[in-house]
Amino acid sequence: MTSAIAEAREEAWALALDAIDLSDPVRFETNTHWPFFDRVRDEDPVHFLADSAFGPYWSIMRYDDIMAADTNHKALSSYDGILIGDSLPDFRPRSFITQDEPLHGTWRKPVMPAVGPPRLQKLESLIRERVGAILDGLPRNETFNWVDLVSIELTTQMLATLFDFPWEERRKLTYWSDVVTSTDQVGNFGLPQADRQRILMECVSCFQDLWKERATEEPKFDFISLLAHHPDTKNMNETPMDLLGNLMLLIVGGNDTTRNSISGGLNALNDNPDEFAKLRADPSLIPNMVSETIRWQTPIAHMRRRAIQDVEIGGKTIKEGDKVVMWYVSGNRDETKFDKPYSFRIDRENARNHIAFGFGIHRCMGNRVAEMQLRILWEEVLKRFDNIQVVGDPVRVPSNFVLGFSELPVRISA
Repeated sequence: MTSAIAEAREEAWALALDAIDLSDPVRFETNTHWPFFDRVRDEDPVHFLADSAFGPYWSIMRYDDIMAADTNHKALSSYDGILIGDSLPDFRPRSFITQDEPLHGTWRKPVMPAVGPPRLQKLESLIRERVGAILDGLPRNETFNWVDLVSIELTTQMLATLFDFPWEERRKLTYWSDVVTSTDQVGNFGLPQADRQRILMECVSCFQDLWKERATEEPKFDFISLLAHHPDTKNMNETPMDLLGNLMLLIVGGNDTTRNSISGGLNALNDNPDEFAKLRADPSLIPNMVSETIRWQTPIAHMRRRAIQDVEIGGKTIKEGDKVVMWYVSGNRDETKFDKPYSFRIDRENARNHIAFGFGIHRCMGNRVAEMQLRILWEEVLKRFDNIQVVGDPVRVPSNFVLGFSELPVRISA
């Protein structure tokens, strides 16, 4: 146990239970949030906090309770947002993840073919080729930032393909994703709301131009073309806030889960060298290691809902109008579901049962894309490198929503 974790554990058990605010982004940045989650999950797994920076809210802590909440979209709605706090409270584009049925399905269904099994089969060879080029171009015998050269570059290339976005401008996609998941104080950028709003309006203008092109072309399998040609969404371009909301959802969903699992996986393997040796000895463990990595990292820490009727969860009655936060990061450390949950084990039997992608109608539609990119990456890494050494402390993003990295210094021997 590190000294920072030991200090956090002491603080977590010294506080009154009803004073523990799990949403503090500084604890996520310093990776010291775990003891606070452990205590609340153990003593009050459906926990009400009356006063926080984000107002009163319920925390759902255990795996089974999170699943019950996530699948009960009739009582728990996402209509007014999915974050514990609004990143842009006066600027709220709509997307299918913030809509209930039937609009949720109406907007989600048209883009599903872009990430469906037939499409992914066709994309696999392209992803492998790109992964190989990225890895072969990495520096040798010098320190570099794995986040930038591998995690961001791979996911950004994939996003550019899924959107058929101009290749030379593909890093705009990552930038916009970071803007939308930031607030004034947390995330990759500490930008004022007015600046973030201006940047996102530039984003939607860019996509409107691409939309006009795709609408006049033959239908293709990129997100923009699928929306522009589907009868239920072909007029979305006329409502810019709906267009922006849905496209930003697809960008964030395609960026953060994969990007931070790539970084988190390498960091976890370095912290657990016996597991890294196990992986090198048996590459057939890669698919299971991918699932364990996603459980371990839990790149999206939470999702929020609003009760639209009284509902009972874990023996507690949540009143209509209450804010409910499902802490996936807690569910993936639930010792009643995962044996020794703080052990990173690439051969964990039930690793695939992790809760990081959510459940119910809002389950991540790009989960197979994320898993495929991670699988291919590690297949190609093991073909090329005996070891990739983390040579400095990772720098984490100060966010209670995206559990991510901005820096992971590594070195590869020639």
